[in-house]
Amino acid sequence: MADEQLEANVPQEQQGAFRSFLKTVATFSGDLSNLTCPSFLLAPTSLLEYSSYWCDHPELFAAITEPEDPLERMLACVKWFISSLNGSYSSRVSSAKNEYEKKPFNPVLGEVFYCSWADVEGCGETSLVCEQVSHHPPISGFYLQNKSKGVYCSGYNGQQSRFSATNINIDQVGHALVHLTNRNDESYLITLPSLQIQGLWYGAPYVELLGNSIIQSSSGYHAYIEYTGRGWVSGEKHHFKATIQNNADYDASIGHKHARGDTWVVEGQWVGVSNLTKPGSKTAEHFYDAAYAPPAERIVPPLEEQEPLESRKLWHPVASALRAYDYETASREKAKIENAQRAERKEREEKGEKWEPRYFTYIENDEEYARLHGMDVKDKHPDLDDAVWVAKEFIQLRTGGDEID
Repeated sequence: MADEQLEANVPQEQQGAFRSFLKTVATFSGDLSNLTCPSFLLAPTSLLEYSSYWCDHPELFAAITEPEDPLERMLACVKWFISSLNGSYSSRVSSAKNEYEKKPFNPVLGEVFYCSWADVEGCGETSLVCEQVSHHPPISGFYLQNKSKGVYCSGYNGQQSRFSATNINIDQVGHALVHLTNRNDESYLITLPSLQIQGLWYGAPYVELLGNSIIQSSSGYHAYIEYTGRGWVSGEKHHFKATIQNNADYDASIGHKHARGDTWVVEGQWVGVSNLTKPGSKTAEHFYDAAYAPPAERIVPPLEEQEPLESRKLWHPVASALRAYDYETASREKAKIENAQRAERKEREEKGEKWEPRYFTYIENDEEYARLHGMDVKDKHPDLDDAVWVAKEFIQLRTGGDEID
């Protein structure tokens, strides 16, 4: 049965390379991101561009700041975050069309991606800048902002992958910080779930979320989100349960209306419908439906106007070959890009030069992250201690400096 499924999903001319790849994966002991996978398993997109899924629904990002009640703002933040999961980890493939998850290109050092979203439902314009800030280990930074609503998000993420049984497990390193300028600089720390690539042995991989995330607000509200998949006997795919509580003492200046210990529960599928159960209630009410609206259109500069290191310009020869199912050309063009990067890195080393990011900076001890991390009473996420990658404009925003246009 496994061979039949593999033959149905993998092009005949690629089956030998795929079987060889599986053998390598099964015996490889390091970070799997260092492996070269067969071209037919590549998505025609850079991993750097995946940060744009955080804003599939810009109206939900802008809506975080609208409620007067800090609990309602936390619930709005949870809804926005849940909305980002479907795009980030599932919506790229359609089971109805027999599609499966593919591996994006590993971004090169200094690679950038820009996009924006037009005004959706009166939420104002939203923009995004992404930059590959490190190659060893691979780290991507992203900065999302809606100036008209005063909502800003700076984040970074990296991935450490390993093989286990028949799946690939991926630990995501990094987090996001959301900042609301019109709510007394209220902020939120968001950590990232672990991933598991399932179905690889059949040539039809898909992503399942495991582990947990937290969202910690400076208002005191805390969300603990657990992810579970379908087991051998029970459960459902893509399930999550978010438990929301106030873990700070009452503060009249913040405006808490609820007692410490009251619990709100949001539960369902991050690819589908979820419901909210309020304290003392046995009846759940609708919270969010991942299919309520298609993702908002990304506005990306035309290819001819892009810089050489912008994602779509850089990877265009490879992406074009993949879309044409010309895997030999795709492999050759991909190797050209990677070899050029190795040559540039060697030249910098010989000259004793240090590469510096354009939009992000590395902070050994970020006070806002440390403060919010310290408020997390449910589960500590060590990340890289208190050392983080932060957008330079985000730092200016928090310190009252001028914004960078």
